[in-house]
Amino acid sequence: MMKSICIVGGGSSGWMTAIYLNRYFNQYQAQVQVRVVESEDIGIIGVGEATVHSIRYFFAAMGLDETELLEATNATFKTGIMFRNWMKPVDGQMHQYFHPFDQLKPPMDLDISTSWLLDRRFELERFDQGVSLSSFLIANGHSPKTPQSAPYQGVVPYGYHLDAVKMARFLRKKAIEAGVLHSVATVSDVVVANGNIQSVQTDQGEFSADIFIDCTGFRGLLIDALKTDNWQSFTDALPCNKAVAIQRELPAEPKPYTTATALTNGWVWEIDLVDRQGTGYVYDGARLSREQAEQELRDYLGPEAAVLKCTHLDMKVGCRKEFWVGNCIAIGLAGGFIEPLESTGLHLINLGVRLLSTHLAGSELTQPVRDSYNRLMNGFYTDLKQFIVLHYCLTDRDDTAFWREAAAKAEYCPGLVPQLAAWRYKVCEYMDLAGTFSTTFTDENYRFILYGMGHYPQLQARSDNRQFDELFSKVGQQGKHAVLSTLPLPAWIRQMHGMKSSI
Repeated sequence: MMKSICIVGGGSSGWMTAIYLNRYFNQYQAQVQVRVVESEDIGIIGVGEATVHSIRYFFAAMGLDETELLEATNATFKTGIMFRNWMKPVDGQMHQYFHPFDQLKPPMDLDISTSWLLDRRFELERFDQGVSLSSFLIANGHSPKTPQSAPYQGVVPYGYHLDAVKMARFLRKKAIEAGVLHSVATVSDVVVANGNIQSVQTDQGEFSADIFIDCTGFRGLLIDALKTDNWQSFTDALPCNKAVAIQRELPAEPKPYTTATALTNGWVWEIDLVDRQGTGYVYDGARLSREQAEQELRDYLGPEAAVLKCTHLDMKVGCRKEFWVGNCIAIGLAGGFIEPLESTGLHLINLGVRLLSTHLAGSELTQPVRDSYNRLMNGFYTDLKQFIVLHYCLTDRDDTAFWREAAAKAEYCPGLVPQLAAWRYKVCEYMDLAGTFSTTFTDENYRFILYGMGHYPQLQARSDNRQFDELFSKVGQQGKHAVLSTLPLPAWIRQMHGMKSSI
């Protein structure tokens, strides 16, 4: 029987894993010793500061108080991502579209997406503006919360913009209070015997366990000690392998959404916290030097940007062939990485540890159990790779070689090219993606990207203008009601954070 788990590495992955496994195995009775060994010398990358909406369920399941969490991490709300400049300008205006977390589902014979297409509303508005309440909220700068909203609840699904370093410290505090053992030590050697890790040697002594979890980031210190040639690269489909991140003072009131603006050889994120803005340029390192990328980012931000910190990052794009080898499981960056275009970093940690808990729950850890975990984790990363490629391959930009070659990236995702051809003449629907490993991004999410990028299907006219008028009139009424019932984001910040806010 498994009696001990040693997690090597802290940060988001280490402490999310620790707090979850400790609660899973020890909430009612102490069964498994959970220990985190982390070094103060190894800094937390702390770049991915936006989340998908499902991370709320993780925090809620851990019994964390939402207000305390948000105050501790200088957090604000995120209701989606605004994509800018991913296609050529339209009528002299920069192209943009919004990918929210919600889509309305009115009771009628046609779904709202088909109704929107048949009514040719793309001639009047963006897709998100016709089918999502979040679009009404962001247009007015509103949070997803009413004054009476319960913890982890809002009028629309929402994620967070948060300080990743502060989040790791908050989770560490809560995990230790719940019984997780914490050792500050630097690993000097990994002792392996018979295909398993026996112990890790550190400057503070030796630590043994039944199960070791590798949360050492891109280094993969533990998993690499067990298996070489265990990496599959995604750089053929996703060539952006570097980033330059800049923290700066808030230039204006914080936005309740993430912004992803395409530049010459990649894209820039903007994430507004209570006390600052996180920005970064994710780019193709084969086309830009570090200096060129940093200059392009600084030019984008403008000379008035009050820069607090600048960091350059090398990213290892892809994932493990086997996430679980012997008695070692890689989670977080040690297991894989896909560029943060859809804010999936914490989501993949959440998936990895939740799935691991059920696979560790058996009375015996057999190879079929490991194979099951590896198959599912590979499926999650492969499906996510396709969804991210979708954002690139629909572009009509031809101003640089990077963008001219983007359309061909669909060829590196088996099945995507014929799907795109089919979606020229039919709506993207649930059955198109059924049987895949999709976890967060379903047919609804695909439609926001497809139609946001102008990939509209040509449908045979089957119109009822009166029904369409009634439907979209109700959407407008619902949107106005959502705005009236929610708080503007600055008002929510003042209410939640008080004098801590710079607003």
